[in-house]
Amino acid sequence: MLVNAILGLSIYVTLYTGMFSLANAGFMAIGAYSGVLITQNLDMPLFVGIIGGMLAAGIVAVPIGLPVLRLKDIYLAIATIGFGEVVRIFALNFDELASSIKGEDVQLFYGAQGIKRIPKITETWHLVLAIALIGYFLVRINRSRFGRAMAAIRQDEEAAANMGIDVVRIKNIIFIISAMIAGLAGVMNAHLTRIITPGDFGFDRAVNILAFAVLGGTTTWVGPIVGGLVLGGLPEVLRVLRDFRQIVNGAVLLAVIIFLPGGLINPAGWAAALRNVRGGDDEALLIGGGKQNEAS
Repeated sequence: MLVNAILGLSIYVTLYTGMFSLANAGFMAIGAYSGVLITQNLDMPLFVGIIGGMLAAGIVAVPIGLPVLRLKDIYLAIATIGFGEVVRIFALNFDELASSIKGEDVQLFYGAQGIKRIPKITETWHLVLAIALIGYFLVRINRSRFGRAMAAIRQDEEAAANMGIDVVRIKNIIFIISAMIAGLAGVMNAHLTRIITPGDFGFDRAVNILAFAVLGGTTTWVGPIVGGLVLGGLPEVLRVLRDFRQIVNGAVLLAVIIFLPGGLINPAGWAAALRNVRGGDDEALLIGGGKQNEAS
């Protein structure tokens, strides 16, 4: 669940800047594989694996972001979904491709079976500390001139550019930050579940990451954390429903979208919902009173 919270924060920074990017699953995969190779093959500690995974994701984000971030809205989402699929297929076929080039058997990513028996060295306090540090970092950004530029780009990109804001630079920096946070989540998750496979980073993972932000809300950085915790905990709470758990998950998400469009952490949304409920009750009382007057 805590890994979900980190993933929620990774997509929060792009959504806050007005970028509908779904590349986080791909960057999570890059971080996971890079971090595991560092800790297993090079026999390095988790901290070094985390740094390596974050740097790998951030470096890959540079050439991807420069052309892709010129797109907007659904076109950006489609392009970043494609990037995630490229990463997944690359991990799936890397050993076979490397073996054909090198002329001998290469076993690094282990194809569809993935890398197994990864040492479980991620502790709960590691995840809590990571969330706290990312949260502090986001608070500092939001209160800075850079954060105000992010908000301006979200509201009107053309107006922000006319005001002298370097839109391209800020969007690429945010894209890199998002990639590094997703890479961090990938490394920590790999050393928590003890296995990673290419199937762990497909389209469903990208949609789940988006759902964390949608459920919790993006008006504040706390929202994606709550969304990740709720969607991560619901399957365990609803374990007795077995095959119907995903239906209930979908129903909860749909109810939030309809009745709380701003997410769970959105005071204005809760106030509007309560006003609607009270307004419906008052209307029912008025109708009931009118009927009684007519009857008398």
